[in-house]
Amino acid sequence: MGEVKRIGIDLDNTLINYDGVFRAFATERGLVAPELAISKLHVRTALRALPEGDLAWQRLQGAVYGRGVRDAVLFDGADAFLRLARERGCEVFVVSHKTEFGHHDPERINLRHAALEWMTARGFFHAEGFAIPEVNVTFAATRAEKIAVIRALGVNVFIDDLPEVLKDAEFPESVMGILFTGGAETLGCYPRAYANWREITAMVFG
Repeated sequence: MGEVKRIGIDLDNTLINYDGVFRAFATERGLVAPELAISKLHVRTALRALPEGDLAWQRLQGAVYGRGVRDAVLFDGADAFLRLARERGCEVFVVSHKTEFGHHDPERINLRHAALEWMTARGFFHAEGFAIPEVNVTFAATRAEKIAVIRALGVNVFIDDLPEVLKDAEFPESVMGILFTGGAETLGCYPRAYANWREITAMVFG
């Protein structure tokens, strides 16, 4: 594609890989058998098949995105993408649909603060790391607000794991949406879908 100077990226399940945390939290609580807790998607599917499974899933999400984020990891290849963006002089923005608190988190951990602490610990804001200014991170309370931020930033591309964001009628036509699938089957739900960050790096930077 043409020269890219402004890049927008989602945070949860796009940059942050929670699979191991979901697996650990679900099995420790006896919610899912270890052989079923392969990934976040597998945990969600298994839980939702149970009586009151939706509520159990929401509670688990509250724990993982709050206390559990410190044990989450960066998706393989995302570090190389962010370093290359820095080397190419691109401005990177992180736009996340994230409420302040989980709906079913009794600890009332501030999810936004926890995410920023995770990013700080992994060098997102450090000059020798990814050198992304902290002011370039925006947390939106709703999907509509997230899309409005993407539009206002005027990014060239936006990378997200949710096709419903990229396919939203309000998503700006001037922005190239890129779907990160993490290897999950997309069933042709979006034209620019990539299984991993290496493929996205090749697509964006050539």
